[in-house]
Amino acid sequence: MDTARRLFLWLFSSEYGARDWLIARWLFLRALGAIYFSAFFALLFQVKGLIGTNGLMPAAEYLEAGRRLGLLRFWAAPTLLWISSGDHMLMAVMWAGLIASVLLVLNVWPRAMLVVCFLCYLSFVGVGQEFANYQSDGMLLEAGFISLFLAPPGLLPGWGARRPPMRAAILLLLWEWFRIYFESGVVKLASGDPTWRNLTAMYEYYQNGPLPTWVGWYAEQMLPQGFQKFAAGATLFLELVLVWMVLLPRPFRIALAVIVTVWQAGVIATANYAFLNYLVLVLGVLLVDDRALVRFVPKRWRGGLVDPDGPVRSLTLREVFDADVEPALSVTSPAPETRPPVESVPATRPLGRFAPVRLALAGIMLTWIAYATTVPMFRMFWRDLPLPSGPISALEPFRIANEYGLFAVMTPHRYEIEFQGSNDGQNWKPYLFRYKPQNLYERPRIYAPYQPRFDWNLWFASLGPWMQDELVPVTEEKLLENDREVLGLFRGNPFPDAPPKYVRAVLYQYWFSNPAQRNLLGQWWVSQLLGTYAPTLERKPDGKFGIVDEPTLPGPPQSTS
Repeated sequence: MDTARRLFLWLFSSEYGARDWLIARWLFLRALGAIYFSAFFALLFQVKGLIGTNGLMPAAEYLEAGRRLGLLRFWAAPTLLWISSGDHMLMAVMWAGLIASVLLVLNVWPRAMLVVCFLCYLSFVGVGQEFANYQSDGMLLEAGFISLFLAPPGLLPGWGARRPPMRAAILLLLWEWFRIYFESGVVKLASGDPTWRNLTAMYEYYQNGPLPTWVGWYAEQMLPQGFQKFAAGATLFLELVLVWMVLLPRPFRIALAVIVTVWQAGVIATANYAFLNYLVLVLGVLLVDDRALVRFVPKRWRGGLVDPDGPVRSLTLREVFDADVEPALSVTSPAPETRPPVESVPATRPLGRFAPVRLALAGIMLTWIAYATTVPMFRMFWRDLPLPSGPISALEPFRIANEYGLFAVMTPHRYEIEFQGSNDGQNWKPYLFRYKPQNLYERPRIYAPYQPRFDWNLWFASLGPWMQDELVPVTEEKLLENDREVLGLFRGNPFPDAPPKYVRAVLYQYWFSNPAQRNLLGQWWVSQLLGTYAPTLERKPDGKFGIVDEPTLPGPPQSTS
């Protein structure tokens, strides 16, 4: 057998899979199911207001505009909503994903449940427009797709000892984990942001994110600037240097897993970044093999798992290359016995007549993803790398091969858009948000992994003028109609009997209160009204919308005192 075939089987055949990663796979897939659950659960309460028939950016209108592409529309916007884009179908897709995520957590038919979760989440992302334009969405779809090749077959597979994890899938998931960190570190330096150069990036980091937490308040107010500089330097060191420990021997990888777990726990406590940090944390589970994890498994449940004091059972690449028996490397026969058998390990079952097709499919798709994720990272250092870009752009609609780069430029100030209604143009009532800072005396809460996408998008909109984002004027129009689905994105409706005559959007700047204000007044926030952010609208008798007043601000101030 030639070297290429031996390497292919070692990477893509479960017969030569990583027997020492059964627990890590089991934990990872259960946690991935929980993350899918959090994503679908959040969308159940928001999706109709976001992209429903009467939502802010209806999926039906988006898909209708895409029909001019002909059959290419199914590739450009991969979604089950091509069948129907109504609210009933939208909710059915969300419920299907939610139920599948629960069954995935319970380890019931994991491969099938991963397919359902992936298709349902892709269906939202494919039509989500601005509400699905987050790196976390790409992270979840990439991890979810690769996990289709990681999961064991069967209705109730248990540990899946008869079908060990495919090595290529583990490597690609760890490659995703590595890129999230390393590419984020690279863009921090490449952006030229002076706060990363002089290590002041953390000075106001905790108050300026999309949804701060009360832990972040204490971190910003109580920790000295020396610690904040250390945290900024440690972030760069972790992302650019420490992650390379993934290539070192086992003890270093386990140490790395501990470090990044503690790190992500700190980020989760001090900022609400939806499921992003949970997913990065869960990917780190694959750094740890069963010899480290099996000690935490009760003995009665260790059937098929590695003996922590016994020999390593995974077939190494060298052993595959050194094997002399050609039939033993067939895709339908068990792996060569290069070590004394372990009685507790079930024999690997033959893969069946369709094994060559499945292996070829796995090899093509995972190699394609490897190429589409490796070339962009190399181009961060070599812009004119002479390699084809077609395979990369072809996967873009599916978000399974992504580029990452978190916090390239730190947000220097916190602005908040507030919608207000009035019947006389003089007295204005605010529409209260569910999650955004608004009540100065309300403690910032921890919501993650729940993601309120409307609140998040408004935070991004506040960083630029209203003309750059149609979300704000569209929301004003919906409030003038008392649209029930859009009002559901708010905490309440100050005009329950009839819609207001006028709606406007104003811009505030917010800061964390200082300890004295917190102790004496009970304030968590301090705010200042800057002016009107977008045109004030009214609804005319013919149902059309008109501008009453132009905004007083051209956009958020570049700097404030």
